Amino acid sequence: MSTSSSPLSCPAPVPAPCGVGPFGPLRVRGGGADRLRRMLRRQRRAAAAGLALAGAALATTGLSSADGGAGPPDDPPGAGRAPVRLVSAPVRIADPETVRLLRPGDRVDVIAVGAAGGGDARVVARGARVAKVPPASTGAGGRLADGADTGAGALVVLSVERPTATALLGAGTSGRLAVAVSDAH
Repeated sequence: MSTSSSPLSCPAPVPAPCGVGPFGPLRVRGGGADRLRRMLRRQRRAAAAGLALAGAALATTGLSSADGGAGPPDDPPGAGRAPVRLVSAPVRIADPETVRLLRPGDRVDVIAVGAAGGGDARVVARGARVAKVPPASTGAGGRLADGADTGAGALVVLSVERPTATALLGAGTSGRLAVAVSDAH
């Protein structure tokens, strides 16, 4: 037998190890899901800002309906009318004990009685909403235009329409005012 050399017996030279260069760490940002969440968050903020801006614009214009007329037939009475602008009217009521019974939100009728004590009483405001009942003052009462003493009285702030506020002011300077709690809530 002859010895022959096989091609596998002679190994081929192995290449020298090659070094890998330095590189920074890999940073993965969550992929496409994170980008999608950020995009949706921005769109929600934009939509919320747009709705808030539209609401503010409608609130400042005071529009209740586009045509200014009445709404559909099934709406309650007065639903199609423009909102009424109310003002705060401070009113001095002759009887301070009556004012102590009032609370903000109550509805009252304001009655004017002539300064001379005559029987001429008239309703100046119906269903006026009590906005505020300031604390009672300890000062002395004032005098009316004709010199009659108003007594200490008590102050109450009513929320009424502007023409009613003017009528209350006129009635308060020429006579004494009283209130009656109204049933209209």
